[in-house]
Amino acid sequence: MTTSPVERAADQFVTALAQWRAERGMTKKQLAARMGFDPSYVSHVEGRRHKPTEDFARRAEAVLSAGGAIWQRFQEYDELRHARGAAAHRDPPVPAQWMPPGTGLIVEKEIAELRYVDGSYRCRIHRSLYNAGNEPVTRFLMKISVDRYPHDPTGSNRHHRQHPLTWEELDIEANSGEGEAAEPMQQRLKLDRDASKEVWLLFGNEHGQFPLYPGERTTISYAYTVGEEKWGQWFQRAVRLPTRSLTVRLDFPVHFEPQVWGVETSMAAEVPVRTPLERHNDDDRAIFEWSTDQPLLNARYRLEWRFRGAGAPTYEDLAPINGQAVALTHSEPRASQKMRGVGIVQRGADLLRQRSRHFQLPREEESAREAVTSLLTALQRLETLHDFSKGVGLAAPQIGLSVAAAVVRPPEYDVEPVVLLNPRMVGESGDTDEQYEGCLSFFDYRGLVVRPLRIEVEHARFDGTRVITSFELAMARLVSHEIDHLEGKLYVDRMAPDAALVPVSEYQQIGRPWAY
Repeated sequence: MTTSPVERAADQFVTALAQWRAERGMTKKQLAARMGFDPSYVSHVEGRRHKPTEDFARRAEAVLSAGGAIWQRFQEYDELRHARGAAAHRDPPVPAQWMPPGTGLIVEKEIAELRYVDGSYRCRIHRSLYNAGNEPVTRFLMKISVDRYPHDPTGSNRHHRQHPLTWEELDIEANSGEGEAAEPMQQRLKLDRDASKEVWLLFGNEHGQFPLYPGERTTISYAYTVGEEKWGQWFQRAVRLPTRSLTVRLDFPVHFEPQVWGVETSMAAEVPVRTPLERHNDDDRAIFEWSTDQPLLNARYRLEWRFRGAGAPTYEDLAPINGQAVALTHSEPRASQKMRGVGIVQRGADLLRQRSRHFQLPREEESAREAVTSLLTALQRLETLHDFSKGVGLAAPQIGLSVAAAVVRPPEYDVEPVVLLNPRMVGESGDTDEQYEGCLSFFDYRGLVVRPLRIEVEHARFDGTRVITSFELAMARLVSHEIDHLEGKLYVDRMAPDAALVPVSEYQQIGRPWAY
């Protein structure tokens, strides 16, 4: 029986390891072989006969490509283990991220810069490469992707069909090596679409070939240009190769009065970047820089911004209204930006489309209480940003937790929030009504949704006993909305196909409760 936080953290590490091993379709023996361990070693760790080490966790993360989930669980376990006292044994430090045998290219350092000049963005990527594989490398894949309206895929696709990327405007240049030794790299087309291009950069040109052989290092740099009418206010780096160091730099005119923030997205959650951005001014330019060492494989790091100064380019969101794209220009921070700023996961994140894991109660009572405490704390922060006169709910996936927990505060401010653990609808009335709803993960718009006027919900207490509670009118709508979140649904999924999303600036019922 689990008796301490350390043992519970070890259980969570083992659970994550087993889940990702099953997800990748690997046996314990196969995983051990890929990691370079004795065939029985993984079995011993999963059976809790061996304690996980940092080296083991790094190798498992690398082989299973778990998006940081395994490594995060190990760090939580390791912190608790060492917090027990000075007598706790600490493993010798692992000097570098372990790579599976046969790993090909490693990015030892990447510097990605985006600079705004005269109505266009010039993107320049500089990578220091090391060939850790067994074969010479003869090409490198360059990917260019733009998304003018990232929170409206339909509108963005329509915009890029009308305004596609062109090879002339991209003006791609690519080189291998530095200084006088730099060689231009030939380009070979791989993919040509309206909003994305893929090009093989070849280690060769008309003067000859210069492959990157095993054990050798080189640097490559490439650059391209995209007009401001095609570039949304974000710049993302996806870690597709093992990477030692990543730096992202934004360069804007000072008079634009730029405001910049960062988001980290893994397969488990979307959260603010873990270290702050640094800013300095260079004459009339505002330079923002963010760096991280050992970024997780498959993670994505995205910097977003808004311009507040006169003369700066404006950015618009598109809302599909009766099948047409309606533009909404923002001079103040968008509601969704405020929500993201306090840690609310936004629409588009994979986590919001996944069914949440139910707690095993009472065994996971402490984990359930921790999740509810996090939700209530987040709810308090939210109520400083907005007047939730209709009431407000918050589900665990919206704060990056894939567990079946939610809290709902009724429209009456003096009433304690309702806590829902492992909830499921077991009954509903035939009487329904249609009201506008908003969502903290999609807060720039409102949409009409039909819901029952009364529901019955079975849910759990912390001790594992289950109860059935009836909710009516506003609470029925709020609770239904949060249960949808725990099942991977958003309110837009329940809207009529021809229903219109209304921009929050045009919504006339802010500050008013629903009418019944």
